[in-house]
Amino acid sequence: FRHKCCIFRLMANYSEHLIGRKEEIATLSKAIASKRSEFIALYGRRRVGKTFLVREFFQNQFAFQLTGLANASTSQQLTNFLVAIQRYAKGNTSVAPNNWLEAFQLLIEHLESISIDSKKIVFLDELPWLDTPRSDFMMALEHFWNSWASARKDIVLVTCGSAAAWMINELISNHGGLHNRVTIRMRIKPFNLRETEALLKANGCSLDRYQILQLYMVMGGIPYYLDAVEPDKSASQNIDYLCFREGALLNTEFRNLFLSLFKNPNLHEQLIEALAEKPKGMSRKELIKVLKISSGGGLSGALNELEESGFISVYNTFGKKNRDALYRLSDFYCIFYLKFIKNHHEYDEDYWVKSLDHPRQRTWMGLAFEQVCLAHIPVIKRSLGISGVLTRASAWRSKRLEGGAQVDLVIDRRDQTINLCEIKFSINPYVITGSYADQLRNKIAVFRQETKTKKALFLTMITTYGVKKNLHSGAIVQNEVVMDDLFLF
Repeated sequence: FRHKCCIFRLMANYSEHLIGRKEEIATLSKAIASKRSEFIALYGRRRVGKTFLVREFFQNQFAFQLTGLANASTSQQLTNFLVAIQRYAKGNTSVAPNNWLEAFQLLIEHLESISIDSKKIVFLDELPWLDTPRSDFMMALEHFWNSWASARKDIVLVTCGSAAAWMINELISNHGGLHNRVTIRMRIKPFNLRETEALLKANGCSLDRYQILQLYMVMGGIPYYLDAVEPDKSASQNIDYLCFREGALLNTEFRNLFLSLFKNPNLHEQLIEALAEKPKGMSRKELIKVLKISSGGGLSGALNELEESGFISVYNTFGKKNRDALYRLSDFYCIFYLKFIKNHHEYDEDYWVKSLDHPRQRTWMGLAFEQVCLAHIPVIKRSLGISGVLTRASAWRSKRLEGGAQVDLVIDRRDQTINLCEIKFSINPYVITGSYADQLRNKIAVFRQETKTKKALFLTMITTYGVKKNLHSGAIVQNEVVMDDLFLF
């Protein structure tokens, strides 16, 4: 640790390798500038870039850093702590602590020995791994914060962990001595399309946006996956390379994904697989019926953990209460894995390229593009010029058994207008035929009749390359959003 270094100067010159994360950077900057000690909890999906963000933002200028060991005993964790404290305290400590209370006392002595005017950054990475059975780690952490750090003004304690369930239940929502002690809660989300494009360009990829969109529909905005994209391969070739070779990164990732996040992941995996069968989403009642499980706290906890980890999203149905909400699988990699990789046992390095234009692939692309749009609703609002209008996004499905309809995305606006969004994926400008125009008119009519809304209804087409101008499109489409718009914000 450089005693003479001004941490504010470091914050102003954070690494050029840090793409996106503007909100997170602003939050961390405020923590540095605050007049009190800060307790930060970062969590999120595995591979989303939590540790990278912290290290790049602080440029590894930590007063102390410790990374928990996976599947290690308490004694091994304490030995790991000793090695770390010796490195930062310049070897002044030679005896391993007997327990975590002693370990945190050593940390306090080390931090008190540092004489600087700016904040002292303590980074505890993979925090859930440190909390081994009967180790009293949480008691010691609580004592460290409540009895010492919180009484000061110069400590920023940054905690991080991929085990989202533990971070939420044991730390953020702690009901013991750490109740409401976390001052800053940060859920690190995947990149959006704009950030994905920036990362790929920084890695030397010159793919056009249509190909970037295809990659996004497979792996989402997960930086670790995107870093594996080969610059000299097309999107389809990269999908083959990353998914369908023996031992490929995304061929084996799913097996470890939930084990790393949840202590008992069986129910989480069952929920994910059930939702994968219903791309449009399922209600809580439907999930209980399909999985043949009770409606107790275990289900609520698992659904909440999956939502907080970014695997599922909750969508309200237009005009219905929250209890009628639909749960929808929103993790792009999980959707693709369960659809194509899971049961693909014959390794073929050209499988995806050979399957281009197959009906199964086209169907998936349509649903995946719809999911991309749902993940970019704020961007769609900006493109429509309504980002400053209070809105509520939802889905809608007609009650009619015959002659009914459904709307992919409903944007209900405070200015007495509703955008009924029709989402279509196509390699060319989308053509609205006479029969399709009749379907759209019927959809609008059924929506107005069943919802009894008096608001103005604007049909909004969201497509890859826009809608081809013809007699039918001009008569029915009020707004358009195209693929390039999704990359703008």
